[in-house]
Amino acid sequence: QVQLVESGGGLVQAGDSLRLSCAASGRTFTNYAMGWFRQAPGKEREFVAAISGSGVTKYYAESVKGRFTISRDNAKNTVFLQMNSLKPEDTAVYYCGSRMAMSGSSSSTRYDYWGRGTQVTVSS
Repeated sequence: QVQLVESGGGLVQAGDSLRLSCAASGRTFTNYAMGWFRQAPGKEREFVAAISGSGVTKYYAESVKGRFTISRDNAKNTVFLQMNSLKPEDTAVYYCGSRMAMSGSSSSTRYDYWGRGTQVTVSS
């Protein structure tokens, strides 16, 4: 079983940056593709970004392309989401998920484990 713990959320102003982290338990972190999703109040969970186990292949939602960057440090069992030029519409609870597969996915149903989330609030 994999345990995931997100951190790094907070309250920022539009245009600011935040870096989210997701620490994973276990010794085979490279076997897991990782993804970031977010859920705003009253909305469904939506895909943000995903990264392969090796860190080579990355996918982004159109709404965050050019502003967000996903990365991972396999030596530290951690995946990151660097968020720049934040907008009020980025406000949501951000979750990281893991799936035992080579590549990530934009579908939340393909992830096996989830963290509890970290709140990101962007004021205008």
